[in-house]
Amino acid sequence: MRHPEERPSWEQYFMDIACLVAKRSTCLRRAVGAIIVKDRRVLSTGYNGAPSQVRHCIEVGCLREKLKVPSGERHELCRGIHAEQNAIIQAAYHGVSIKGADLFCTNLPCSICAKMIINAGIVRIVYQSGYADVMSEEMLAEAGVELVQLPSSHTEVGP
Repeated sequence: MRHPEERPSWEQYFMDIACLVAKRSTCLRRAVGAIIVKDRRVLSTGYNGAPSQVRHCIEVGCLREKLKVPSGERHELCRGIHAEQNAIIQAAYHGVSIKGADLFCTNLPCSICAKMIINAGIVRIVYQSGYADVMSEEMLAEAGVELVQLPSSHTEVGP
């Protein structure tokens, strides 16, 4: 019989789901997963990869890798869409309002995603690992979006 203290908190539960979503990523450099949650209900999910009907980096290679572009720079050279963007797009595609929701993401969003998150009305971001983009944190703080970092030891999924 399981003990009640073994049951994950809501934050751990949702981060575990985001980590599982990241396993669908087709990026050769970093697997990222994101879920949007409101009232303890998952509204949408997203992982980083190419748009629908477009070949993924695992099929055609990574231009950013070939050009040795550092993480957090020159996002326009990537054929993929970030996990946070995909989660926002999926909610819009299915007509689901995400105003006032929380975003659980395996990484702190970049500044491009931060702008979308702010305008989408997301109020809190729970993330596991940081990201090399100072502007992102500055804009999110200015817009009043709460940032919560969970230790990665709480987000391990399966063996």
